[in-house]
Amino acid sequence: MWAALLCIGCLRPDAMAQQRSLKLSKQFIQTNLNDAAKQIHYLESRIKESDIPTTYREGKHVNWGTSWWCSGFYPGTALYLYEATGDTRLLDIAESKLRYLEKEKNNTGTHDLGFMLFCSFGNALRLTGDSAAYQPVLATGAASLASRFGETTQAIRSWDGGKNWDGQPWSYPVIIDNMMNLEFLMQATKLTGISTYAAIAKAHANTTLKNHFRKDYSSYHVVDYNPADGSVLARKTAQGAFDESSWARGQAWALYGYTMMFRETKDKNYLKQARKIASFYLSHPNLPADLIPYWDMDQNKLTSDSPYYAQRDLHDASTASVVASALLELSLYTKGKEKMIYIAKAEKMLQSLSEAPYKAAYGSNGGYILKHSVGSIPHKTEVDVPLTYADYYYVEALVRYGRMLRGENVIKQ
Repeated sequence: MWAALLCIGCLRPDAMAQQRSLKLSKQFIQTNLNDAAKQIHYLESRIKESDIPTTYREGKHVNWGTSWWCSGFYPGTALYLYEATGDTRLLDIAESKLRYLEKEKNNTGTHDLGFMLFCSFGNALRLTGDSAAYQPVLATGAASLASRFGETTQAIRSWDGGKNWDGQPWSYPVIIDNMMNLEFLMQATKLTGISTYAAIAKAHANTTLKNHFRKDYSSYHVVDYNPADGSVLARKTAQGAFDESSWARGQAWALYGYTMMFRETKDKNYLKQARKIASFYLSHPNLPADLIPYWDMDQNKLTSDSPYYAQRDLHDASTASVVASALLELSLYTKGKEKMIYIAKAEKMLQSLSEAPYKAAYGSNGGYILKHSVGSIPHKTEVDVPLTYADYYYVEALVRYGRMLRGENVIKQ
């Protein structure tokens, strides 16, 4: 108790002022974290130990395996909830999955090792301090991710093979999602002392900043480069409504990624980019009142002859989860009215996500925490279903907000 009182007494005046401005209560945050923990226990009781949950549809659990880009989110969610509740059974769940996931440290065929390894093993290292168990996995995984960097393009290649929607093969595709994997490389430099990893992350962020954004700071999903000279061949979408639309989750990845890169580098260009992306997103005329966006922010422009027209009004809880978490961090690097807007918008998103129709009742939804997310409508996959990364970033946002309420460091590494 004395330690808690001393901690409060040591809070900076700005931190105390921020605490007074927060509208969500400790009870609200803890109740939702406790409910989330119960759901994870329920989910775990319905699957095999070797399963890595991805989604739940038509009454069945979907397990895409450890090589799928989402494989780190479920153990990462369990770890965040262990941190929030102290329930060691959640740590057991996470560690049981890490044993199957570890082999992906050698996977050089994906750009998503940040999602896969940093959200899982990174959180495990942070919470347990077991560097002998987890640091070698992260070091090897970072080397695997770095192997996908092209000196000519100055970017990490996203996909190997495949074709765009015009039926043409990709040359060197880079997707905005890849901004989320840069945190792994930034932290890997700190873990290993190998400066190349941070240099690659910065180069990729700079290339993306230059080529991925429109004048209004909305982001394209895919930029295809010429691997011979690094020039831009095309700007396309894979999961959005059309090439010039703003696929909602892509905007979330961009916001989170540049906010994080400012934290890691203190490069003001990244902070400016994050603030501009936030402004575009939060002021978008098509953003619903509950702040849970449609799967594409330009879905209202779809005409009846579009193959996606019937699904145009589906909301995506996963985007809101990512944005809420990102806005809480962005508020740390801004002041005054702007700072309060970011906090207030994140609060509204958390409130919306924490009630019907988005929050699932205990024992329903296959054990996933949130309902109504959208993976890829163009691919006809994971449409209006629970998604493991929606749960992960929702829980992360709740954990971050709880730290704000306690006057702690919001970002812990």
